[in-house]
Amino acid sequence: MKNLVAYITTGFPSLEFTVDAALALAEAGVDTLELGMPFSDPVADGPVIEKANLKALENGFKLSHLFEVSAQITPHIDTLWMGYFNPFYHRGMDTFITEAKKAGVGGFIIPDLPFEEAAPYKQGIEAAGLSLIDFIAPTDSEARIQTIVSQAQKFIYLVAYAGITGAGKSEELQPIITNIKKYSDTPVYVGFGVDEHTAKEKAKGADGVIVGSAFVKILLDDHLSDTQKINKIAVIAKEIKEKINT
Repeated sequence: MKNLVAYITTGFPSLEFTVDAALALAEAGVDTLELGMPFSDPVADGPVIEKANLKALENGFKLSHLFEVSAQITPHIDTLWMGYFNPFYHRGMDTFITEAKKAGVGGFIIPDLPFEEAAPYKQGIEAAGLSLIDFIAPTDSEARIQTIVSQAQKFIYLVAYAGITGAGKSEELQPIITNIKKYSDTPVYVGFGVDEHTAKEKAKGADGVIVGSAFVKILLDDHLSDTQKINKIAVIAKEIKEKINT
């Protein structure tokens, strides 16, 4: 069974909505939830997620809100925090480790923390029983892939193309997936540009997919009520889960 990871932006459009959406995604078959930590300069994310980040910040999002809503969500679905390194650096990794353990969160996804610079932090994260997700890009050499994935935990985040999320580009991923699987038994999940139309193709040879912009785009649709938004992302999640497993 291939897994589905879903990203939503914490606190957008509200904290209560975040909890309700997370529970609906869990019921729809999502295996892991990425709770995005709103940040003013999300360099790896496209305009859709960037807009949601800014709206959440305008609504008064604080890191304490992330900790609070996570505790309500983690009993129902495997949860990771996805955020940029700046908040981790300023608040201290130890703080995030402590709060993650308290809330039942399984680890972190930090897209702007390079593999080499992550090493000192990764040791402490893994010692606490949490995971720091490793990234592989289509531009990585086989030697670099071997270095990165040899000790990867939970899953490996394979970036589907060089660029930002939601751009819908395409790369031939099979050779990269083959190289990853030479050196690691850790599941490989494909992210960037994955939606209900592309998921089946992107999941070929991989163990799962990561979907973000396709969900957040619905959350940004002001023509929909909160209930309609939640229903719609749940329907899409079910569709993606079915497509990647047929």
